[in-house]
Amino acid sequence: MPGRCGLAALFGQSAGPLRLATHSRRWLTSSAGQSSPSEQTPKPYRKAAATPLRRTASASLPIRSNPTPTRSDIQPIFTLATAERYLFSRLRGRLPAASQLLHESYWVPKWGSGGKEGEVFVFENGSFVCWGLGEEDARKFASEVITRGTEIGHLREAETEELDFVMDPTEQTRLQGDLIILGDSPPLSSAQSLPENLPPSALPAETLLARYAFSQALSRSTALSALEVALDDYLSSVAALPHSLETTGKPGLGRTALIKKLGRLMKFRQGLNLNRSNFSDTPDFYWAEPVLEGYFKRLSDALEVKTRTSSVNDKITYAAEVQSVLRQLLTESTAHRMELVIIALIAVEVVVALIRDGPELWHMIVS
Repeated sequence: MPGRCGLAALFGQSAGPLRLATHSRRWLTSSAGQSSPSEQTPKPYRKAAATPLRRTASASLPIRSNPTPTRSDIQPIFTLATAERYLFSRLRGRLPAASQLLHESYWVPKWGSGGKEGEVFVFENGSFVCWGLGEEDARKFASEVITRGTEIGHLREAETEELDFVMDPTEQTRLQGDLIILGDSPPLSSAQSLPENLPPSALPAETLLARYAFSQALSRSTALSALEVALDDYLSSVAALPHSLETTGKPGLGRTALIKKLGRLMKFRQGLNLNRSNFSDTPDFYWAEPVLEGYFKRLSDALEVKTRTSSVNDKITYAAEVQSVLRQLLTESTAHRMELVIIALIAVEVVVALIRDGPELWHMIVS
């Protein structure tokens, strides 16, 4: 448990203990107008450690290695997180005209160029999921549609996740290893779950809600990845505090700086647990659609969203306890200084009284 570890044991952890994607990378994004075109090219980071999806990739080999006449080509799913949150009110005017609100996302039924089209699900948690589109198309969507005016808390390092999918009407819709199979699904519990008069889309309308459920799980995982990276960077920034206490007996930060650090921790926890798009609760929409809930939970479990959320919460709790101790030390130090100031003021008042009333008192004593 975190509470039993030493201070350095927590703050000395390497960044990114749970890297999130099937094939995950991060890239640096720069502010518009501050770099040359060559500098604006994203810089890929090293690939992440194996996740459960990669460890179970062998389960998809029978599908990948045995094509059938009814099965489509294997296509990519690319997820990208660029901000802490999107402002849907501003984003709507930048989306293609055929786009529409689908439960907790904006659905773009067709996006692409050069004869290659896919679809995009944009979620309010600062990420979007592209079906049938690769990295280049996702980056183009981000640059043309997702602008700084629609983002809150733009990420310096964009987070990505990649999966594959295949369509086969003779198969059941499911997650098999690291491959999503879109096929036949049980009927919906409510006819109102699927909007009427859907616009033409790049992928079949019959599996639209299944794609939505899988997309929401991917979106949460990628947004959680961004939060994990930010928290690891934060822990690195305060890693010297335990050493400073050990060597100097002082925290090495002022009261205001510590309070700011504590406020940032509270912001992490709010984003993790209290926002509408938190990582713990199952969206209300799935209460009436158990089949879709199964798709959502299966992929969420494969990506270890709950385990990672609990791990981040433990880190935040322990870091907050450490900073609370440091703030208490600063408070005691401030109280001690105030006591010294009060003593000095009393001494000054005594000296002033002696100077002012000393001759009279001496005269009274002598006479």
